[in-house]
Amino acid sequence: MKKRGNPSIQERFGLAVKTLREKQNLTQEELAHRAGLHRTYLSDIERGFRNPSLINIEKLALALDTPLPALFAHTCELTR
Repeated sequence: MKKRGNPSIQERFGLAVKTLREKQNLTQEELAHRAGLHRTYLSDIERGFRNPSLINIEKLALALDTPLPALFAHTCELTR
């Protein structure tokens, strides 16, 4: 994770996932279960410590009932 300057893509993506999860009042445990991922892996994604594969990104989008483009759009908005 970067310490200075603009947040990394991993940090922005993680924040987008966390924001969408919280808007749906889901715990990390619930979202991880829906996506078929381990809770600690999801926690690492949300904190920007992981660089998830496209397969896991799609799993998260489906679990959040969010289209992939919307998930990435939210990620990109965090740089503005």
